[in-house]
Amino acid sequence: MAVPKRRTSSTKRNKRRAHDALRPASFITCPSCSEPMLRHRACAHCGEYRGRKVLDTAEA
Repeated sequence: MAVPKRRTSSTKRNKRRAHDALRPASFITCPSCSEPMLRHRACAHCGEYRGRKVLDTAEA
């Protein structure tokens, strides 16, 4: 079985992990109700996506 000949240095390991960080979620404002919402998803407040009603929401 293959075994590494040398120990991986901390610099090499950290360079490999440089792209593993999580990015914060990007929010946009809903065009119909101006509430913050996630991109490419239906608005949880009004239930619209791309100008069409796709979710039934109980608005009080």
